[in-house]
Order: sequence, then structure tokens, then C-alpha cells
Amino acid sequence: MLIEFRFSNYRSYQEMNILSMEARGIQDDAGGLTTWGKYKLLPSMAILGKNGSGKSNLIRAFWLAVQFITHSQMTQHEGARVPVRPFRLCDSTEDKPTTFEFTFVEDSVRYVYGFKATTERITEEYLRYFPRRYPAVIFERNGQKFYFPAGSDKKFKELISTAVAPNQLYFSVACAMNYQPCIQAMNWFRNKVKFTRNYTDLPEVIKENMDHEQILNAMKQYAQEADVGIEDMQFELNHVRFDPSATTEEMARQNPDMPEELSRAITAFMQSLSASPNTSEVSLSRQELKVTTYHHGLDSNGKIKNYSMSLQEESDGTRRIMALAPDLESVLQNGGVLLADELEIGIHPLMMQELIRRVQDPKTNPNHAQLIFTTHDVTVMNFHALRRDQIAFVDKDRNSGASELYQIKDIRDFSGSNIVSSYLAGKFGAVPEFHEEDDL
Repeated sequence: MLIEFRFSNYRSYQEMNILSMEARGIQDDAGGLTTWGKYKLLPSMAILGKNGSGKSNLIRAFWLAVQFITHSQMTQHEGARVPVRPFRLCDSTEDKPTTFEFTFVEDSVRYVYGFKATTERITEEYLRYFPRRYPAVIFERNGQKFYFPAGSDKKFKELISTAVAPNQLYFSVACAMNYQPCIQAMNWFRNKVKFTRNYTDLPEVIKENMDHEQILNAMKQYAQEADVGIEDMQFELNHVRFDPSATTEEMARQNPDMPEELSRAITAFMQSLSASPNTSEVSLSRQELKVTTYHHGLDSNGKIKNYSMSLQEESDGTRRIMALAPDLESVLQNGGVLLADELEIGIHPLMMQELIRRVQDPKTNPNHAQLIFTTHDVTVMNFHALRRDQIAFVDKDRNSGASELYQIKDIRDFSGSNIVSSYLAGKFGAVPEFHEEDDL
């Protein structure tokens, strides 16, 4: 479970910004809250704002930090730049470090992990946990100086530090060297944090889940509940072997769905391999995915009949829902947090409301999954499932160009129950400002 995410000096964000999933003491319905120790955590967070305000950069900040944490031991070779992008609209931020910090719960233990980095090096890093009431340090780092508390594993941690380059994270290297306290915390980043993918990645998503019947069934269910007319769906994954002696024309006849350019490229590649004296046999294959959907229709006699369609013939909205289903079902089944940029794209507001309801309802979300999403759809603020502290805004300062994240709970003069009209009237900011002289 995510408690809090802090970040600064990244893309359009200059100062420290905080995304808190901790519920506040307001009078709104408390349904769906997760109680963990002294914390009451929110299952969902909707983030709104005008175009160009920085909503997507918030998701990018989370994504970049997670990707770097889980892969830096592999990607950060000698001389590789740290992939941070500092705030560019100020002459004092270019050389300052970018900051990321996560407070989260994994396997009933609260952790705080954070790091600061320039494009050249890691300037600060730390991992703390709370075995009891007070925090305990697993490691702390200032540049290439490391601190480890006294204990039986101190020498091992010191040994790990000798393998950590200035552009690498100690956290990642320690996991690669099988240091269990770090591995236990890393499990959250590797397995509990997910990001939605574009519907154009749907075939790959289906291939990844071909052995997970429950996920495939969820994709069918989501498409059926969206009321797009799908009655059933079948998935087939076949291994297609290419004949090394086939000509381009023969390969095209054997694989009519394959683009002509690809047929020519594969034929040339196999022929070049066959010509090599060190190659005794050439064999290439690919995985061919076939997804068939079935829709009700009327035959010539006016009787209901099922008609088949390919996945490519389905609408963008249908494929978008199917692409969302695996990741959402994964966090609902196993716990974790799902981040989605512009959740509403291609989805009807009522279907979007149903997706949010699944996360908000403890019956469909028994493992305390969380959903964080950006949207332009103001109707989410009228969903009865969301509390006021589950709505956040991103706005950009006209003078500095810096984005700011804030939540309704941070606005002191909030009053009234109609949040949508208050927002559209500009009471909370984060809306476009039009002037009479503007040429629209």
C-alpha cells in the first residue's frame, strides 16, 4: 500500500510536491478506507487539471523512479547518465538534484525509501523501516559515503557498498547481491506497482497472460460489462515455424496476414544464415495470437445468431477496456497500486465509474489495492464513491511555469457540496482561463 509519494525538481515540478494517500478527518463517507496501524488509507485518487498543467509528469515521475529503482543495477554502466530531467525554467535548478521518496507498506512492514540524483550521480539515498514504533535504518548514503547501523550483517552491507558506482542505487545493487532486507522492500516496487498500457499493446498484454485464465476471463468480463455487444471471446496462441527453404512468394502464401516487407526481410535473413558455414540448420518461429470476439446479430430469417470478429475490428474503446483489465485485476487480486494517465480515454463515464467502484468496494477489493489516475472527466467528482480527499488538482504557475499538486483537503475555504460547479467556476484553480481578447 502506498502511503505517500514525494518528488521535486523533475520536469515541470520545481518545489517538493506530495501525493498523500492518507485519509483526512472529514465528514464524507468513510467507506472503502483501509486501516493500517494509525493510518487510514485511500483506495483511489483522481487527479484533475487543465491541459499542460503537469498531470502526466506526475505519473512520469512515479514511473521513472520505479523503473530506475528496479533496473539501475543493469542499466547504469560506467559513464551512463542518471535519467532524471530537472526543472528547466529556472537558472538555479539545472544542477540541483531531483528528489524521489516513497512511504509504503509491504508484507505488513512500513518502509521509507528515497534518493536524490543529478544526471551524473546519486547524491543521497536511504532505506528505513518501522519494525516497531520508531524507525530503524537499513542503510543511508551521502554521495559515496555509506552508513550502516551496527549488526551482524554490517560487514556484508559494507562489502556491497564497494560495488556501488556513483551513478547506481545501493538499493538495487544490494538486491542483486541477495541482501534479504532490501529484497523484501524491493518486492513492492517489482510486483506491487503497475502502470496502465496503451491499448495498442493489447496483443502483447494478452500473450503475457495466456497462462492466467482468471485474467483472461476478467478481460472478457470487462468487455461484456462495457455493453459493447460482445457475448464471448476466445484466445489462441500458436507457434508458427518458417520454412528456411521458402521463397518470399511462398512465405507470403503461407502467412497471408504478414506484411510483405516483413516476409522479404525474414527470407533474406534466413538465407544469409543458411549461407554461413557454421550454421547446420536454420529455424525461425514466431508466436501468432488470434483473438476472436462473438457478437449477436440477426440472420436472414430474423433469428439471433453469433457472428465472429477479429480483435482488430473492435473499437478503440473496447480494446482500451481490455488493456486495462489485466493490470486492474492483478492489483485487485494481489494488492498493489495501479497508476493510469487519462483513465477516461475511450471509456464511457459510467464504465469509468464502474472501474473506480471495483477499487472502492472492499468486497471486490479485499487486498487493499489502490488506483491513482489523471483525468479531464469532471464527472468523477460527483461519483458517490469518492470522498473529497480523493480528489487532487495540478495547476501551473503563470509566472514561473512550475506545476503544483494539491488536494481539496488543502484548500481552507472549501464549502458546499457541489464540487463540480465549484471547480468549473475556478474556485480550486487548475482550469483554463479565457479572456475576451483571446482568439478562440
